[in-house]
Amino acid sequence: MTGHSTAEPSETAECRDCQELDLAEAVARGERDESRATDCRVLRRRHLAAEHGEHGKHGDRCGEHPEHEELT
Repeated sequence: MTGHSTAEPSETAECRDCQELDLAEAVARGERDESRATDCRVLRRRHLAAEHGEHGKHGDRCGEHPEHEELT
């Protein structure tokens, strides 16, 4: 299975919260608990937005997702 993390490792290498969420997701995937793995990804995206000012891999207005258009 491919990784689903939303940020490059170098961007968050120093952040303990990011590391913990990545580890929790990896453990969940290892246990084949995709629901918990998804929860970890959602929590990490929220953390990235709140603490690192990132808004997903496409940015705020990528044009790929209609919900991003509401942010303009």
